Amino acid sequence: MSFIQDNIWWFLLVFYYLIVFITAGYEIMHNREPVKTISLLFALVVLPVIGLIIYYFFAQEYRKDKIFNRKKVYDHQMIKKWEDLLMLEDRDLQHLENFFVDDKIKLVRLLQNNQTKPFTFGNKVDILINAEKKFETLFADLRRAEKHIHLEYYIFKSDKIGSRLIEILCDKAEEGVEIRISYDYVGSSISSKALKQMQSCGIEIFPFMPVWFPNLTRKLNYRDHRKIVIIDGRIGFIGGVNISDEYVNYKDQDPSKMFWRDTHVRIEGHGVKSIQAQFLLNFNFITNREIEIKDDFFPVIETVGKSAIQIAASGPDTDWQNIMEAIFTAINTAEEYVYITTPYFIPNNEILTALCTASRIGTEIKIIIPEIGDSVVARHATNSYIEKLLESGVQVFHYCKGMVHAKTMVVDGVLSTIGTCNLDNRSFDINFEINAFIYDKYIAQEMLDIFNTDLLECEELNLEDWRNRPYSEKIKESLSRLWAPLL
Repeated sequence: MSFIQDNIWWFLLVFYYLIVFITAGYEIMHNREPVKTISLLFALVVLPVIGLIIYYFFAQEYRKDKIFNRKKVYDHQMIKKWEDLLMLEDRDLQHLENFFVDDKIKLVRLLQNNQTKPFTFGNKVDILINAEKKFETLFADLRRAEKHIHLEYYIFKSDKIGSRLIEILCDKAEEGVEIRISYDYVGSSISSKALKQMQSCGIEIFPFMPVWFPNLTRKLNYRDHRKIVIIDGRIGFIGGVNISDEYVNYKDQDPSKMFWRDTHVRIEGHGVKSIQAQFLLNFNFITNREIEIKDDFFPVIETVGKSAIQIAASGPDTDWQNIMEAIFTAINTAEEYVYITTPYFIPNNEILTALCTASRIGTEIKIIIPEIGDSVVARHATNSYIEKLLESGVQVFHYCKGMVHAKTMVVDGVLSTIGTCNLDNRSFDINFEINAFIYDKYIAQEMLDIFNTDLLECEELNLEDWRNRPYSEKIKESLSRLWAPLL
């Protein structure tokens, strides 16, 4: 007994590395990207205990595990009916090539083949700049709701703006409107009083994947990062604005509060049906029951606008990295320009190579990122990629007015995307995300004007000056980049 006591630390060390050895073997056999696997093995070996915590809390993989039973939703007769009506055949896509310049038809094909999600025409699109415009528009639409309201948010707080929303929802519920809410358990902060208020009005509200032991190790990592609303199956909202005062630039706010620049989009038309299907998929999962899918969820809609739209959703439940692949294809098929705004730029090799290659063959690439941001580690990791971008001729701009949180891209005056997906590994492969891909030259021109307006609040980075930044910053960047595949 004394031998064990005298050598307890050696026993613990041997036991720890036995666990590390087993975990490493499992990780190697998982056949993930080599760079990510090496980063995980590095953490396991070099950081005792902390390495295991990082692995089990933040590096678990759901994509192959199929935690969702998507078939129950996707095979529902009502959803298949409208998808079959809207889905284009190959011959129809071939005919469309005459109307799509610069090979954008390839992106249409990709999303149809990846998700069997339709390419919809006749949609009306309104770009909403910043939270103030988003909530003004959303609240007006909610007050006009007649049958149902569906909300799915990463951050839902019962603060000033959240309380206003809750009040409207409770009023509509008392009028007989069906209301269902999904909120991310980790990202949100709703008081018990607010929850009881909504539930007492008949609102169905459920958290997305609550984090409790022993399920913590896997559920903490995979979060629902979407911000969507569907009203009566006719109006949909997608974008970067969560339900939180942090996102709202109040006129009387504390001057020390960071200005928040964001973009949301309001959609009317058949494109909303794809957003609806994604909501129902997640709601079925979090409630562990099959919601009754009614005609009201997918109403007959007349043409209300001129925009063509595809909705791309991705997450651990999808077979492919749908949004990442769509962005990758858009960059590779661009002929004139690609303008990107993103709060977090920690790209995988595919996106980084696509951007640098496109720039070197003559495509104009401009990227807006925040100067400061709301994450120190993410900022340093982002900075580690900038030199390679600048060397390739990519123009990189720091947004200096505050926090830029918009997740947008405009390509060749034809294609725009607005959604929840950042240009980082977490959005591409870990979190549940959703983006609208809009094919409309008028919307693209509007997005271009918005981008150029944002440039007025930016400072362009210079390659020579960037190379001469303090060596201490380069060290921080290199250390942060080691964890880039896990961020």
